[in-house]
Amino acid sequence: MPPSPDLAGKVVLVTGATGSFGNVFIHRLLEEHEPASVRVFSRDELKQYDLRRKLDDDPRLRFFLGDVRSLRRLTQATRGVDVLVHAAALKQVPACEYNPYEAVQTNVIGAENVVSAAIANNVPKTIALSTDKAVNPVNLYGATKLCAEKIVVQGNAYAGDSPSRFSCVRYGNVVGSRGSVIPLFKRQAEDGLLTITDEAMTRFWITLDQAVDLVVNSLDRMQGGEVFIPRIPSMRVVDLAEAMAPGVERRTIGIRPGEKIHEVLLTEDESRHAAAFDDHFAIHPSFPFWRETAYPTGEELPPGFRYTSDNNDRWLAPEELRSMTAAVIGVD
Repeated sequence: MPPSPDLAGKVVLVTGATGSFGNVFIHRLLEEHEPASVRVFSRDELKQYDLRRKLDDDPRLRFFLGDVRSLRRLTQATRGVDVLVHAAALKQVPACEYNPYEAVQTNVIGAENVVSAAIANNVPKTIALSTDKAVNPVNLYGATKLCAEKIVVQGNAYAGDSPSRFSCVRYGNVVGSRGSVIPLFKRQAEDGLLTITDEAMTRFWITLDQAVDLVVNSLDRMQGGEVFIPRIPSMRVVDLAEAMAPGVERRTIGIRPGEKIHEVLLTEDESRHAAAFDDHFAIHPSFPFWRETAYPTGEELPPGFRYTSDNNDRWLAPEELRSMTAAVIGVD
């Protein structure tokens, strides 16, 4: 990917920068996009140390210990920032269910603080990471991410005459991210028994590199208020199990609380003010009075269109899944 004009020579701050996405995004940012500096904002000093070593102590890196729950710290960290990528979140569904106050503090209040700090320091572009779990949420994690999306999109209204603009990207399950099903299946395969919640289950599937490409491209496209959704393949969980552990015994244990059989990235109601492009959909806000120019015109979606993991036109075959998972876990 050629250097992005929105990143080359710019000061970029990444919240949740030591997570799965942040690690890959920052590596790609330094290698491909020639930023002036990258501010690593996260809570864990050990993970920051590990990232510093992994990136050979690149002189463009700046390390900020902090929590998105702290508006004061975020306001300090965003001074002079050109681009803010908000990736910090509590994302483990069971942990969020058990600790709802903590999930709200990080995912909802944290999003509000990111918007407030960006406006206070006139950060031109902020893009936040969301998830298919935010669509018709059935668990607290999804509900907090839905709130975060609304807060970020409406941040454009709070910005007033500020140059600050806000958008979101929304995507599905990430191959090999922390806490994903791949390391679980790998451990279970070694024990000779895989647990499947429901054999009909499907999921959207995206690699970390594809997620980074989505964010970079969305920074180039955004005018403020959009939710960008990639057109990505689906996979069947039973196909993933067969790809990772052919012939290993499987047991169906039933769907867990807060879990869906199929995921949704775009609803019928959202599609009424969304447009389709070759590699993505863009949901446009209903009342974008801050908009200076018209949003790009894409293909109009048919009435009642919805984009779900079970009605996708692209599916990953077991051999594709085998190749992807082997790359993630380092086995053939």
